[in-house]
Amino acid sequence: MDIRRAAPSKKKQYLLWGTGVGVIALMSVGIGRLKPAAASVERSTLWFDAVKRGEMKREVHASGTLLPEHIRIIAAVTAGRIEQLPVRPGDKVTPNSVIVDLSNPDVQLQALQAEQAVTQSRSALAGLRTLLVQQRLAQEGAIAALVTQSQKAQRDAGVQEELDSKGLTVRNDLETARDAASELRARLVLEQQRLDELKRSATEQIALDEEQIERLKAIVRANLTRVSSMRVLAGETGVLQTLGNPPLEVGQWVSSGFELARVAQPGTLKAVLRVAEAEAKDVAIGQRASIDTRNGVVPGHVTRADPSSQSGTVTVEVALDGPLPPGTRSDLSVDGTIEIERLADVLYVARPAAGSEDRTVGVFKVEPNSGYADRVNVKLGRASVNTIQILQGLAAGDSVIVSDMSGWDNVSRVKLK
Repeated sequence: MDIRRAAPSKKKQYLLWGTGVGVIALMSVGIGRLKPAAASVERSTLWFDAVKRGEMKREVHASGTLLPEHIRIIAAVTAGRIEQLPVRPGDKVTPNSVIVDLSNPDVQLQALQAEQAVTQSRSALAGLRTLLVQQRLAQEGAIAALVTQSQKAQRDAGVQEELDSKGLTVRNDLETARDAASELRARLVLEQQRLDELKRSATEQIALDEEQIERLKAIVRANLTRVSSMRVLAGETGVLQTLGNPPLEVGQWVSSGFELARVAQPGTLKAVLRVAEAEAKDVAIGQRASIDTRNGVVPGHVTRADPSSQSGTVTVEVALDGPLPPGTRSDLSVDGTIEIERLADVLYVARPAAGSEDRTVGVFKVEPNSGYADRVNVKLGRASVNTIQILQGLAAGDSVIVSDMSGWDNVSRVKLK
């Protein structure tokens, strides 16, 4: 006979369905909490640095050249043609060493003409003196004659007055004698004044001619100086640095004022650095510096900074305080580092590729033992050549990526492979 079977229980089925739904829900929650997949970066292509706390040196780096402390520039006083070049750059010279021999017939002719003008002026002065002496002598002779005539007229007037007192002459003769004596006395005074004026005028004329001769002599001396300047001397002891720029050649014509040569005193060099104008604002006289000659580092100090910039740089001169390495010479290319200041007890790190002072930038901080790096905002302070101050966003010991990460600006997390 048939036995009625009991309907199967759906409890187990419901349990399985509930378990499945729970697993799906848990997986959904887990997936929702997962972070987005991080971009991968090769660790070997990155530069890392750890944030440090301590003293940070602010420095400015610049390239430049070594130049002599004292350079004498020798320029052509007059135009001329180069006849001889007795020395060459690198030769040692003395004050009387001939550097260049020039020739210019026009200059020599002008010197002869100036000497001729002096001779003519001297001849004219001699003739003037003779004329003035003759005029003076003639005037003195005229005065002497008037003196004689005046004395005779006075005697005649005296005789007439004596005769008049005795009633032996007429009144008209007495007055005539008196008028003649008076006229001669007046003429004598006028002629004496004329003599005095003649002497004063003669003195002035001679003085003016003598001044003219002195001016002509000065012109002669100037022309002789121009003639002698065509034999160009070094003027001081040193080493001939350059001989024209471009180099001079025999037969070449040079103009007045043309730079012929440069003479430098050997052994005394200075570093002339070209500092970027954005960094030069903190450079001051007296700051310590170090000059890398690529054969050794020499200490020094800043002695001068140009007040203006050229082509985006400021020229800074550094005096060298230590001995120069062997083989160091003028015009050698060098690298200089100027110490601006020292910041005590600050956080600092190697300067990021996109980091500039007084800005807030995004920097990737490495998570310890995770293989990932997260972007964090870091406030930067004062900067140096290779380091920069950290004001906010990082702590001592944090490891950050300091190489260029501009290719990952759109992500906040990277994976280090």
